[in-house]
Amino acid sequence: MFKQILCFFLPISLFSTPIIELGVDQFFKNGHERLIKNKKVALLTNQTGRTSNNQSTIELFLERAKNYQVIALFCPEHGLDGKAYAFEKIKDGSFNKKLPIYSLHGSTRRPTKKMLTDIDVIIFDIQDIGTRAYTYATTLFYVMEEAAKYNISVIVLDRPNPINGLIVDGPMLESKFRSFIGYINVPYCHGMTIGELAGFFNHEYNVNCRLKVIPMKGWKREMSFEETGLQWIPPSPNIPESTTPFFSATTGILGELGIVNIGIGYTLPFKLVGAPWINADQLAAALNKQKIPGAYFLPFHYRPFYGSLKGKDCHGVLIRVTNMRRYQPLSVQYLLMGILKSLYPQETKGYLEKVNGNKKRLFCLANGNDEIYRLMLNERYAAWKMIAYQKSEREQFKETRAKYLLY
Repeated sequence: MFKQILCFFLPISLFSTPIIELGVDQFFKNGHERLIKNKKVALLTNQTGRTSNNQSTIELFLERAKNYQVIALFCPEHGLDGKAYAFEKIKDGSFNKKLPIYSLHGSTRRPTKKMLTDIDVIIFDIQDIGTRAYTYATTLFYVMEEAAKYNISVIVLDRPNPINGLIVDGPMLESKFRSFIGYINVPYCHGMTIGELAGFFNHEYNVNCRLKVIPMKGWKREMSFEETGLQWIPPSPNIPESTTPFFSATTGILGELGIVNIGIGYTLPFKLVGAPWINADQLAAALNKQKIPGAYFLPFHYRPFYGSLKGKDCHGVLIRVTNMRRYQPLSVQYLLMGILKSLYPQETKGYLEKVNGNKKRLFCLANGNDEIYRLMLNERYAAWKMIAYQKSEREQFKETRAKYLLY
């Protein structure tokens, strides 16, 4: 078992060369360049926008600009180079003192009419992490809505869902919790690529944007990111490895409450759940006893360098994914939350009752509902109730999403 656990995720790519081609690779190979002939183009991208051979998408489009003109760049949260922290405002700038860079995470989160002046086509090329509560997808949706108003075309250069295209897990999004960190009614883990999500949004929300998705070649729904042979470029500071999206979906919501540390501020972001008042062996044993598919929990002791519980000795568990095709991130997350509540009712309820309005709001926005908070607060044995929440709605979503799957 331990050999299987420790060897499951390798820190380097399994292949020396990529075995898939990205949407950006396909764009100039299959005649799609005609879509921007004689057009003025803007690129919405960041440091993850690279070809399978690691050429910058910006450099590629500037290099090939003979029958079209690149006139602007847009950047999402974390900036064009991805170094800014979460929630940090990004200022407008310029690229090589020639192209304006318009921030969509500064004074505005939607492109303004002035920003869109003279643009015929906006091309999106950013690596998403496969969860609803990540702002890059929302930025794309905002751009699609604004582009539709001015008859501007949007082209999405598709990229893999790093979690994979099979896992559908977690609650749906209730309309009153629609926000920048969750804009469309899909499960927290939706099992779709960014291009598929764009198609879903365009039709299910009647956006009627002039949308074109350039699909990948060779990608299969069951693939982990490692299996693509592509090099992982961190899309944001706390998503350092290609496996981190699994763990972000496993502990990120819990982290919003501040009850425990989830490895942020230590070397294993999202892979840990710990606090000074937890008995590591007890928590690991209780979690493993539930035999939740695809996961194993190791007792772990650590001391965060910064952030939540900085400098304090924390005890808890290190999460291992043993089978990524059976692993359900939100189910594991709600199991963690429920077992913490069962083992340590006084500590968890005490923290929950003291959670300030903003933390509770972010927790509910991430979940897409307030029912999970209610269950966590009031139910002594909440785990399996949270896991089962909106199961029928997820099954209905799977039927709807089938119309938009490209692979």
